[in-house]
Amino acid sequence: MDIRREDVARAWAEQVRASQEQVERLGETGEPADLYAPWARRFALDPRRTDDPAVNALLAIARSDETWLDIGAGGGRYALPLALHVRRVVAVEPSASMVAVLREGLAEHAIDEVEVIAAAWPVDRKVDADVALLAHVGYDIPEFGTFLDAAEAVVRRVVVIMRTSGAARIDEVLWPHIHGEARRAYPMLPELRELLAARGVEPEVSLIERGSWGYDSREQLLAAARTLLHLRHGSAKDRRLEQLVAERATERDGSWAIAWTPMQDGVVSWEVPA
Repeated sequence: MDIRREDVARAWAEQVRASQEQVERLGETGEPADLYAPWARRFALDPRRTDDPAVNALLAIARSDETWLDIGAGGGRYALPLALHVRRVVAVEPSASMVAVLREGLAEHAIDEVEVIAAAWPVDRKVDADVALLAHVGYDIPEFGTFLDAAEAVVRRVVVIMRTSGAARIDEVLWPHIHGEARRAYPMLPELRELLAARGVEPEVSLIERGSWGYDSREQLLAAARTLLHLRHGSAKDRRLEQLVAERATERDGSWAIAWTPMQDGVVSWEVPA
């Protein structure tokens, strides 16, 4: 590994660890065993939806004869739509609550072309695929270069979806009001582009806009914020959070959010070097 590649990989890891250190220093709880349990049902989406910019971007580059490896597949928000258009999808997901939602979605929509691997990447088994999808994966992975290496080893093309910034995230918005300092950001699209450049990769990049991600109820929003801010239920900080949510949460078309600022994602793709 050359010096620049090492430096960029180290900078990514340091940024992740700085964000994690802030959680350890200011949070009242550790990382939950299943971070997504309070809101996993939010990812039970119609696989035939046509108003999702990310899905549309993926389907535009997916071919019917391909097998896609969806790393961090969650509740199947991309795996299920892809399965309707490609030969097969291998969905890798470690969260038990997300895997449950994924399996329910497969049964509900009678989709058979998805193999579910309930494990963290990389998995301890052989995987045959043409394209690896990493959608909103990597923000909190210090050794993300190694993570990418494992994906590139089994496919010929990689597609990453990553936020351009975290400014509209619920924890970014509320963190200063609860913890008294700005949230330290995880690496996002700018850092990914630098990481890839250091690896000698010149990817294709397109930007897509999506609306703010609302919650099904004010109570669900509060539960998600409590988890993301690492608060103990009933603490002084938690009572402050309850007050802020009561004051600032608003409802639109059955969804609740603190901020309705549109967010921008990057869709980054590249061919794996021979």
